[in-house]
Amino acid sequence: MNLSVTGHHMDVTDALRSYVSEKMEKLERHFDRVTDIHVILSVEKLRQQAEATIDLAGAKVHAEAESSDMYAAIDGLIDKLDRQVLKHKEKLRDHHKREKFAT
Repeated sequence: MNLSVTGHHMDVTDALRSYVSEKMEKLERHFDRVTDIHVILSVEKLRQQAEATIDLAGAKVHAEAESSDMYAAIDGLIDKLDRQVLKHKEKLRDHHKREKFAT
């Protein structure tokens, strides 16, 4: 898993970088074919925003979240990405079961 964390109008501290990588490990536990993750953290006045693009085997997943706290925005982002990754995993797994039960 290749993780890159960049900041837009802010400096990404080591604490933020380690927090993001710790939370992204949750996604890798649910789906092991995560190849690349790009996270952009940005600040505009009182709005803290986190967005990410994940390259999965066969798909790309994108999500963004915003909050007044950067850590809360990252948590919201992880929740959204987790739902999308699990949905993608279910699509891959159930694809052939439907054909077997249709006959």
